[in-house]
Amino acid sequence: MIEINGSEGEGGGQIVRSSLALAAVTGQEIRLTNIRGGRSKPGLLRQHLAGVRAITQICQGETTGDELGSNELTMRPGSLVGGDFRFDVGSAGSAVLVAQTILPALMMAERPSTVTIGGGTHAAWAPPLDFFKRCYLPLLEQMGAKASVQLDAYGFYPAGGGRIVMHVEPTPVLSGLRLVHRTGEMRGRVIALVAKVPLSVGERECDVIARKMGWDGSACQVIDAQPSGGPGNVVMIELGFDSFTELFIGFGKVGVKAEHVARTTLRQARQYLTGEAPVGEYLADQLLLPMGLAARSGHASEFVTGPLSLHSQTHITVLQRFLDLDIQTFEKENGSVRVAISPA
Repeated sequence: MIEINGSEGEGGGQIVRSSLALAAVTGQEIRLTNIRGGRSKPGLLRQHLAGVRAITQICQGETTGDELGSNELTMRPGSLVGGDFRFDVGSAGSAVLVAQTILPALMMAERPSTVTIGGGTHAAWAPPLDFFKRCYLPLLEQMGAKASVQLDAYGFYPAGGGRIVMHVEPTPVLSGLRLVHRTGEMRGRVIALVAKVPLSVGERECDVIARKMGWDGSACQVIDAQPSGGPGNVVMIELGFDSFTELFIGFGKVGVKAEHVARTTLRQARQYLTGEAPVGEYLADQLLLPMGLAARSGHASEFVTGPLSLHSQTHITVLQRFLDLDIQTFEKENGSVRVAISPA
């Protein structure tokens, strides 16, 4: 049995999600203690519990401690069979994080899967569906995976009520991936989602970003996000290159002007563009697990990112508890970091 202390490193839900995914894929029993011990409200919240129950069902496992607020959890995985599944977070908790938790197991299953997940699709504490669909899944496709996702309903905080459907084909072996340079002419655009608020909010966000980036109106899109479980607003700056896409996201809030949301999002994109690293902070964290699985099959990967976040550092530690990997990080003079993942 592998024992994981959930208070180590970033001390949040990342440890839970990665440990469950790796346990299901490798067939190793795990025991998680001090779950989310680094948070002000520790223990399993609804979105974490949904992920626990989803992965348990997919791997036909046995779990104890799967209840709200639980600080300790044990899972004994069974076999990965695939099929049709339906899960519901039951709040505005992230449906996307549940999808990310179960995706590695579904890729290693014996047959194709279709999974419907209800919950939040665009919330500030998790990658929105757009990031999952336009940044993460295309890179998995380059590694040989066959997975797609569609939006059935938007779910913003605090109402939730969103729904996504993910289709996954078996992919027992992943290829390596190399992302060390930005190549090709940058393609930029800005997308604003507005649900049950005036379209002018999104138009103002697009106007600020397009004007300051020197883009014309064709680079802007305002989407009336329907159906939606409740009101919401998200603005996204998409930067596309030859082999990958990065996305920078701002979330509208009551009492915060659209122009302020736009400028805050713009600062994220500009900070990224002033550096040379192709892989942003959040994408770096998410690529570690599939690259680890590729190395498990004998295929090395590497990428260049900015300074490694505590999330990524913790993720590396968890990966090495489950998989026999050689993960090396090399910091460059300009502050970027090259991450190399290969079989041990």
